[in-house]
Amino acid sequence: MRASRRSVLGPVLPLLMGILVAAVVAILAPGARAAPAALDGPVVLSGTSPMPNDVAVPPEWLPPGASAPDEGPSAAIFPPQRIPLRFNHTKHTSMGLQCVTCHEGATRSDSAQDSLIPEPKLCDGCHGSDHSKPEAVLPGRVARGDCAFCHQGYQAGDGNRVAPLDLPRANLSFTHRKHFARNIACSECHGVVADLQLATRDQLPRMQGCFRCHQSSDSGSLGVAKAHAAKSACTTCHLRELGEGPVHTRAEGPEQSGGRMRTTFATGVLTPPQWLHASQHTPDWIQRHREVAAEDSQFCANCHTEDYCTACHDGRVRPRQIHPADYLSMHPIEARMSTQRCTSCHQEQSFCLTCHMRLGVTQTGPTAVRESGQFHPNLAAWTNAPRGPQHHSFEAQRNLNACVSCHTEQDCVRCHGGQGIGAGFDPHGPGFMANCGRQYRRNPRPCLVCHEPATNELAECR
Repeated sequence: MRASRRSVLGPVLPLLMGILVAAVVAILAPGARAAPAALDGPVVLSGTSPMPNDVAVPPEWLPPGASAPDEGPSAAIFPPQRIPLRFNHTKHTSMGLQCVTCHEGATRSDSAQDSLIPEPKLCDGCHGSDHSKPEAVLPGRVARGDCAFCHQGYQAGDGNRVAPLDLPRANLSFTHRKHFARNIACSECHGVVADLQLATRDQLPRMQGCFRCHQSSDSGSLGVAKAHAAKSACTTCHLRELGEGPVHTRAEGPEQSGGRMRTTFATGVLTPPQWLHASQHTPDWIQRHREVAAEDSQFCANCHTEDYCTACHDGRVRPRQIHPADYLSMHPIEARMSTQRCTSCHQEQSFCLTCHMRLGVTQTGPTAVRESGQFHPNLAAWTNAPRGPQHHSFEAQRNLNACVSCHTEQDCVRCHGGQGIGAGFDPHGPGFMANCGRQYRRNPRPCLVCHEPATNELAECR
């Protein structure tokens, strides 16, 4: 009987022992099953970036109005930040915490200058730390109470010295309290922060999202449904220049009416976005700004004074981007085609003539370069008879302004003098004496350029 039992258990016993050892190893070493998953990528500590493994935040989680691809909020409005913290919003909201649990000051804030970061003492209840004395912070007894658990870069032996937060205030006039009073949820301005880990400045509002409530009555072309009766003036939210009325930073402060926006800040220059009346100040703005200004000049007046416009339009300021590259070699053609466009900015006698004189393309310019800088056609076509299409007499009749931009009356008198000065060409046409009296009475000045007042020629026309 015993022999038969040994014969049965003999081959089975090693198999049973192998199964038992494998089960014990599986129980004592559960990490062996997770080993293949570790090969998918490096293990990243949670809470150091908005998403695990620093992947991009889904567009639908960004604040309303964020474009695709999103470049983040304006640096001129929201300066860059530095947040050396490890924080997991998803972990905290999963425990039932609300936004106002930690950011309780937001419900009372009336200024964008208020700090809405949670007080460190709020963390002590769960983390076991003690921040009652900032100069002598006591860590907790568990791992989540250690300084390095939340403060990135903290090393043992640093004492209470942790990397400070760098959160510059927004260049805005904003009141959280009024938005809370109107039951506007945090996600309507900041996006889905509850599903993120570390919240960064990318979750700060976008202006296009603000336009869901703040828009003027004539902005239907923006394609935004008007959901709330919020004020739409630019200075409702944007700061104004100093010296043009009070700078509105608090809700209980004076009402903003009139005055131009402040557009220049230490972190950038505020310019309109493309979706706002197509007024983005791109390199081609100098060419297409006329359409936007003609449609709504008051829109431009939010940032610019009338003097800003006239400085260019009356020629006191000459933007270099008006003309294309190598315009110096091309400008004669355009100047002949449309002189009025040139004279809207340039003065012929002061701007054009001085350059032409330096280059020798005027009668009074340096003779050494005059031949190479010939302005008029050759002598046979320009001056000599018979008169052809290029003769100077026809050119003077077509556009006398072009002539006087370089020449004075004395240049004409040298040849057309009434007393036979120069070549002695008669400036009067056939039958001139029949109606010279009428022309003299209308304007005697042209006659006196060549004739003395007491000459017999004038006596016949008086």
